[in-house]
Amino acid sequence: MSSLTLYTNSMSRGNTVDLLFKLLNVPYQRIELDYGEEMHTKEYLAINPMGKVPALVDGDKIITETAAICVYLADKFIEKGLAPALGAPERADYYRWFFFTAGPIEAAFTAHAMGLELDAEQQKMSGFGSLDRVMDCLETGITNAAPYICGKQLTAVDAYIGSFLLFLEKINFLKPTAVIHNYLQALKSHKAFIERM
Repeated sequence: MSSLTLYTNSMSRGNTVDLLFKLLNVPYQRIELDYGEEMHTKEYLAINPMGKVPALVDGDKIITETAAICVYLADKFIEKGLAPALGAPERADYYRWFFFTAGPIEAAFTAHAMGLELDAEQQKMSGFGSLDRVMDCLETGITNAAPYICGKQLTAVDAYIGSFLLFLEKINFLKPTAVIHNYLQALKSHKAFIERM
């Protein structure tokens, strides 16, 4: 049995980790937790005190936060080719877009979904500024994709960004520009992405 255990919910960001596991083609145990009591048991709070999913247990190591789990798994199985080699120049874009998505993009869309519109002073204080600025920045990054964020090779960052954008598109929260549409089409050529939709 695999030492990797993913605690998740089928209506959570854990779907991105499921997608990455499919791309990696490595075994793992998947434990579905219901929102509410199951995520707030003493046992699960010992794994993730936030009471949220996903969380990955690898032996005696615990990794939370979707981006961190993806980076960890891609490096753990680096021979699978879903992370640029350590020290490779592609690591710059890999890290940049992983954490831009986990930080400014996530925050901007959450604020927008909650109806929070920041004024000019609040935008100076926030890590994302505004949804428009975030989307302009993302558009720049995807314009430079060739066809993926790190060049010709699909990596874990594409699974992470792609899952986020495909979800937003699915719930009609994002109308893809031509650039984003072309990027998503490149991702949809992979069986694992098709199955995720």
